Amino acid sequence: MKKHQDAYGREIHDHYLGKGGYEIVERDDGYVDVSSGPEMYFTAYRDWGSHLRKAAAYAQGRVLDVGCGAGRHSLYFQDKGLDVLGIDVSPLAIKVAKLRGLKRTRVLAVTKVSKRLGKFDTIVMFGNNFGLFGGAGRAKWLLARYRAITNDGARIIVESANPYATANKCHMSYHRRNRRRGRMAGQLRIRVRYQTYITPWFDYLLVSPDEMKELLGGTGWRVAKLFGTSGPVYAAVIEKK
Repeated sequence: MKKHQDAYGREIHDHYLGKGGYEIVERDDGYVDVSSGPEMYFTAYRDWGSHLRKAAAYAQGRVLDVGCGAGRHSLYFQDKGLDVLGIDVSPLAIKVAKLRGLKRTRVLAVTKVSKRLGKFDTIVMFGNNFGLFGGAGRAKWLLARYRAITNDGARIIVESANPYATANKCHMSYHRRNRRRGRMAGQLRIRVRYQTYITPWFDYLLVSPDEMKELLGGTGWRVAKLFGTSGPVYAAVIEKK
């Protein structure tokens, strides 16, 4: 990632230094939204939703935190005595995670995960990071990679959001647009802006619990547990068959 593209990382780094600022998420249909603020990337375990606290209890052994950001989840697991490797495509996010005490980090995109990282017992995709699967095709491909880098009995613990739990007409129109284009309804095409920083466009996948189960079909993984909330966000524990 080039320096001017690291909008997410710059926001995190600025917040770590005590500066203000919010990211803007832009969708490819022109819809824009403001994030709830960088504070969410630094939340302590006590402030996580109950769905995440329940799912976190299933972490075991050697942990790979995909999209670790400022390290909020990695640091919790590290403090619990687990061997954690945090990866993120953002160099500045990784810098902040290291400054906050995360011992093992690497600047790495999820698509570059390979056997060179070693074997893991848990893969963490919190912070709604199931979205990093991007789409149905890439999800199948990445799940095969995850099988290759995990031990028997491994788990993927994830957070996602049900895209259909909305009454927003803009979102419902976007679902129909996606289907006409042969995409999953919740397959977002977005980019993130912060000050003068702009990420490249990327796909980010939101799925219902039923769609998650369908995506896992034939991959050697299965949904073992679901933890819901009062809203669209939920967590899942996915087990290796």
